[in-house]
Amino acid sequence: MFVAKYPSWVATIAYVDGSHRFFDGPKDLFRFRQANDDGGLEESEIWVTDYYTTKPIKARDAFFVLGSDVLGPMGAELVPHASLDHAESFRTDHGGDTPLAFDDIDATVLRALE
Repeated sequence: MFVAKYPSWVATIAYVDGSHRFFDGPKDLFRFRQANDDGGLEESEIWVTDYYTTKPIKARDAFFVLGSDVLGPMGAELVPHASLDHAESFRTDHGGDTPLAFDDIDATVLRALE
């Protein structure tokens, strides 16, 4: 999938060596991280795109909502928000489960998006 077609959903892993990997949404980024070791490359930062502002935010500081009526480029998605308040407001408008922090997203959560 071409990430540039979906700028509102871009997720990125930046590595210490200056290289980057781009994804068409947080779901695919998390799936990649769980399935790959990146050949020993050390992550520098992980970015996702905030749903409301469409600006990059640090993924480790974001709150993610799954189970909403909002779909990403590849269907059901972890919708990222810059704050817990924004995530809760989003849930009021679009449904979904309790917002999750970065470290809460595991294989079980990703399976729920299939």
